[in-house]
Amino acid sequence: MDVLWAPWRLDYILGPKPDECVFCIPEHTDEDEERLVLARGRHCFVIMNKFPYNNGHLMVTPYRHVSCITDLTEEEANDCMLWVRRCVKILKQAFNPQGINAGLNIGDAAGAGIAAHLHFQIVPRWSGDASFMAVFGETTVIPEHLASTYGRLRPLFDEIA
Repeated sequence: MDVLWAPWRLDYILGPKPDECVFCIPEHTDEDEERLVLARGRHCFVIMNKFPYNNGHLMVTPYRHVSCITDLTEEEANDCMLWVRRCVKILKQAFNPQGINAGLNIGDAAGAGIAAHLHFQIVPRWSGDASFMAVFGETTVIPEHLASTYGRLRPLFDEIA
C-alpha cells in the first residue's frame, strides 16, 4: 500500500472552519506567516493556497471584498496584474516550472471556491504533474510542506516589495 503524506490537511479536517472570509485579512502583518501571506501591495496581496492544486500554488487577492473583476477600480486591477506578473517571475525562479496556469474563476458556476471574494490563481505546472494519481485516484500529491514552500518564497517576495 502506498502512503500519501499531507500533514497540513489534518489542520483543515479537524480545525474550526472560519465564519468570516479567509481573504479579508487584517491590516496588521502579525498573522501573515500563519495565513501564508507572502507580500502586500497597495490594493492587493499574495497568499499561498492552503489546499494547493500543485506545489507553489499562489493567489493574488484584492483587499476589498468584491466578487467580480468588473467591481475592481482601475488602480486595484492594475495592482493585481502587477502582482500576478511578479508571482509568475518568482515561481519561475524558485521552481523552474515547465508551465504556469494563471487566471480567475468568477462565480460558483465557473468553479470559484470562494466566489464572494475575487482571487487570481497562479499554479506552476510540470509535464506529468497530473499523473495517474490525480486522474484515477482523484488525489493530488504535493511534494513539499507548505511551511517549506513559504520559507523558500518569502525572501524572493521581500526582495521586490
